[in-house]
Amino acid sequence: MGTLVSLVSALASGEAMAALQKAKTTAIFYGLAAVFTLCAVGFLICAVYIWLAARYGQLATSLGFGIGFMVLAGLTLVIHKLTMSMRSRRRAKRRQADMTALGVTAALALLPALAKGKGGAIIAPALAVLAYAIYRENAKPKPRRPDQEDMH
Repeated sequence: MGTLVSLVSALASGEAMAALQKAKTTAIFYGLAAVFTLCAVGFLICAVYIWLAARYGQLATSLGFGIGFMVLAGLTLVIHKLTMSMRSRRRAKRRQADMTALGVTAALALLPALAKGKGGAIIAPALAVLAYAIYRENAKPKPRRPDQEDMH
């Protein structure tokens, strides 16, 4: 039995090592492809610069490229700021919904225990109403449709 276990573990570790080696080789080749792509983009930008410099002059072309890259940097920062604020709002909504669900679940889980104790006949319905109020407050509102009278 011990031989079978060692054989299976050797096979599994061999498979894991082969998968790790394959992933490592793939990462190296993708890294090389990325370096070559960056070099190609650099040469293409240089070619456009040379062509524009011959047409408009070196100073005008340098100013144009500098301003263009500054605009691209600014756009990148603006896009990043907008997407991060949207993501943080989405995370806050998700966190609020999770906390609401947790509160409702906890309140509903306590109902049977509270109903058995003294005063359970009063506390249990109050907790149920509170849980429902929390749920209604945090539930998504349905989109409103304009009335027919508003359209005319």
